[in-house]
Parts: sequence; structure tokens; C-alpha cells
Amino acid sequence: MNRLKVMTIFGTRPEAIKMAPLVKELDKNKNVESKVCVTAQHREMLDQVLDLFNIKPDYDLDIMKSKQSLTGVTNRVLQGLEEIFNEYKPDIILVHGDTTTTFVSSLAGFYQKIKVGHVEAGLRSFDKYFPYPEEMNRKLTGAIADIHFAPTKGAKNNLLNEGVEEKNIYITGNTVIDAMSTTVEEDYRFKNEELNNIDYDNKKVIMVTAHRRENWGEGIENICKSLKHIVENNEDVELVYLVHLNPIVKDVAEKHLKGVERVHLLPPQDTKETHNLMNKSYMLMTDSGGLQEEAPHLGKPVLVLRDVTERPEGVTQGTVRLVGTNFDNLIKNAQELLTDKAVYEKMSDAINPYGDGKASKRIVKALLYYFNLEDERPDEFR
Repeated sequence: MNRLKVMTIFGTRPEAIKMAPLVKELDKNKNVESKVCVTAQHREMLDQVLDLFNIKPDYDLDIMKSKQSLTGVTNRVLQGLEEIFNEYKPDIILVHGDTTTTFVSSLAGFYQKIKVGHVEAGLRSFDKYFPYPEEMNRKLTGAIADIHFAPTKGAKNNLLNEGVEEKNIYITGNTVIDAMSTTVEEDYRFKNEELNNIDYDNKKVIMVTAHRRENWGEGIENICKSLKHIVENNEDVELVYLVHLNPIVKDVAEKHLKGVERVHLLPPQDTKETHNLMNKSYMLMTDSGGLQEEAPHLGKPVLVLRDVTERPEGVTQGTVRLVGTNFDNLIKNAQELLTDKAVYEKMSDAINPYGDGKASKRIVKALLYYFNLEDERPDEFR
């Protein structure tokens, strides 16, 4: 083998954020021939991240369609990758996390007998419909993958319990921590002037995201009602809700929160804006997976608007708290963080269990070791 042919495949903004530092690390290695393929499962939000990190894909399936279904995404990715793999047969493909792009890319690789490396492997909620379809995407990808890059010891243990050989699991930390070292700036000025006009020094700014499928309906209703109650009963609170463009979410948010004093309803912001808003905020309320990893890195307490999480390390460490979508429980937990300094400091000072900024380096070293291009197995994140 001359140079290791590695193809990195991703299609959504969260994947792109977490794969970008790995792509950069692969590009730097003289023993690697690195190619990038994007499916564009999410077009506009993906392109924002590609521009931010100056990544130019070698292949772009451009599959996104209006009102696309999971079946449609699956078909287009599978067929598109078949053509690409016939043209360029990598030694290994790298996929990330839990999207439909992730699972289907793994399946396409399996059909061509191409090895698969799974970044952010081993996360489990143990409920196949929560989160949906992400939990099964992870499990199915894990069943196909040859190399598993687990971010934590807990994720590794999940894989061991499913019968994965220990020699094929590497604990690396999470690559999102690598990414944040380049996106967060202390004196950052937002492109969005509404964000610049918020008094972060004298207000307790709560950053909110809530859009997951399992919260559609009653869940989003309860979340928005509780947010209104929290703002109206705490004069020192300012709330920034980055509202997903899906009408199922947007209509409910506007019904309850539009025009409420000290509430800012904004569309999703690009990666750099989001990371810096997080850094300036007092706390987060979210049903996102990635924010559960990112916010603790910045010392920001997180109330997770879900009943289960595939990232239990933050709960165990005390950086995040599962609160679900019950109206009374949301208010109770938010009020505690807003009024009890000891509780707030305990959460904000807890050690981030998700990474140290060196995950991408570990993954590249693990790849070279797996393919006998390096003699020593890399040290693991602990």
C-alpha cells in the first residue's frame, strides 16, 4: 500500500461540523490520500459549514429535495454512492454519528466490500424510536463498521456489549471539541445585529433549540409555554430561541412566543454564530444531541428537553440534566438554575467528559495503525 485512500462522507450540518477537523487532519498526513463526498442531505446548512472550514468536496450528490422522505434520501444516497465507488474505490470510508446519510453510506460501502470507519460510534439510547430515526441509524452503522471511533468509555462499553471486538474500538474523544477550538472567539461580534444588541453582561441569556421529531406536537407546545412563563416571571432573563424552519415547529413557537418582551425568535444561525452565542449565554435548553457535548466545553449548564439521551456521560458528570417536556418540570429546573448560585456553579464547573481537542489526531493515527502504516496503537482519550 502506498497511500491510504480515505473517503469522508457526510450530508448534514452537525456531521460537517464534527467531520471538518478530521478532514483537515487527514489532509495534513503524507500517508493519506483524502477525498470528501457530501450527500447534501441538508443543502444550505451544510454549505455554511463547508465555507466556514474552507472544505471543497471532491464529490457532491446534491440529493436534497423539498419535503424529502427518509425513503427518498436512502434511495438517492445508495444509488449515488454506487456510482462514486465504481469510479473511486477507497480503502476505507469514514461516516459520522447517526444520520440517514451515515447508515446508507455504510450500507453502500458494505455492498462494495469497502471498509467502514464509524466516527462517534457506540452512542445508545436503547429505544429504537427515541431519537428517531437516529438510534437505529447508529446501531445499523455499528453492525456494518469495521473500525469504531468511540468518543467515551461508555460508548466503548456499549459496543463491547453488542459483541464488537475490543481491538477494533478506539476511544478518541469527540471531534466537535476539536472544531470549537477554531470557532469560539472571546470578543466575537455577531453578523446578526439583533444578537449584538443583547446585554449579555447584565441579563441571564437562555439559548434554546427544540425541533426533534419525537417532540413534535404536545412536546413543542409544552416547551414553548414553559419558555414564555420563565421569561415573564424573571425580569433578568433574555431568551434566544433558534427556531427550526419546519412549520411544525415554527408555527408553535410563533403562536406562544412572538411579540413577548425579551424573547428573540431567530432562524438557525451558522456554526460560528451558534457557538459564540452559546459561549455568551447563561445556560441552554435544547433537545439537540450535539449541544449536549458542546455547551459543557464552554462551562454552560444544559437542560435537555428529552426523557432519554444517548449521551449519558454529561448526566453522570453533572454538566447536563434530563428534564423532558413536562411544563412544571421545565419551569422547576430552569428556576433552580436561574436562582440558586450553588446549583448553577456545580453544573458549570463540572468537567467536560466529551473530549480534549485531540480526537481527530487520534482517529488518523488509529487508521494508520489499523492499516499497518504505523507501529503503535494510539493513546486513548480518558
